[in-house]
Amino acid sequence: MNPQGIIPNAAALLWALAAAGLAWALIAKFREYAALARADARREEPGIPVFFRLLLPLTGRLLPLFRRPVFDGERNAAERRIVQAGIEAAIKPEEFLAIQALAPVAGGTLLVLLYLVLLSAGSAKPLFPLSSTNTAMCLALYLLAAVYPAAWLRRQAADRLRAIVRALPFVIDLLTLSVEAGLDFMAAIKNIMERRPKDAISGELSRMLMEIQLGKTRREAMRHLADRVGQPEVVSLMTALIQADEMGVSLGATLRIQSDQVRSRRFIRAEKMANEAPVKILFPLVVFIFPAVFMILLGPIVMQLLKHGF
Repeated sequence: MNPQGIIPNAAALLWALAAAGLAWALIAKFREYAALARADARREEPGIPVFFRLLLPLTGRLLPLFRRPVFDGERNAAERRIVQAGIEAAIKPEEFLAIQALAPVAGGTLLVLLYLVLLSAGSAKPLFPLSSTNTAMCLALYLLAAVYPAAWLRRQAADRLRAIVRALPFVIDLLTLSVEAGLDFMAAIKNIMERRPKDAISGELSRMLMEIQLGKTRREAMRHLADRVGQPEVVSLMTALIQADEMGVSLGATLRIQSDQVRSRRFIRAEKMANEAPVKILFPLVVFIFPAVFMILLGPIVMQLLKHGF
């Protein structure tokens, strides 16, 4: 038997056995994590991405670290974002901080596994050579994994708050009609929730009703709603309703004034965005569109001049 052929075959066999052992260990570990996930109903929440669900079982030993007072600021900021995103039932602030810490490690581990998988069997030459381009790609993927949790949570919170502000005028109109038709405030809120689909603003109203049913006063529940959302339109509405309740002013008239103010703010915001559009489009226009237009218009002329001379 040729000794030179034994070494590559043995290396390939060892590599295959190592890969099989690693796959078996990963499958066993993920079965354990799946059992934990089934035991913890929060892991089945549809509001969090798969990347978070995969890392959540690994955060157990990091949670005591992120519960320390030194992380109070980061934990409070994460809690506010989580509440604004509407996923407080799915993930805790310290769990999110642990996911942020684990995300770069997970990204680096995936890159190492990818590099090992792409090694050619029985050869020292990798299918994914460590060139400058590939190194830059690996670094970009590593940084993407590091910033993904915070970016996703920020985007989720912004989208949910935008949906609440967009639906607010219609909710105020329905609330005004219900109050002027003779319903009290609580019955009007329930009437709106029955007629509206399950969206962000319905979830906030449902939470407000639940707090009132659990013993909080209506003013406290409205203050908590304003604190959770934090948008000027919602804060102004809740403040006006609290003041009307304290001074005995008609809720119908207060709601009509708030409806006009919300629509005015919405119109002003649309005008502001329209005025900012030309400035925002200037950069892509100069960097991408103008060069392409100049190449199309001047390209044939330059080619003719280079071919025939000036």
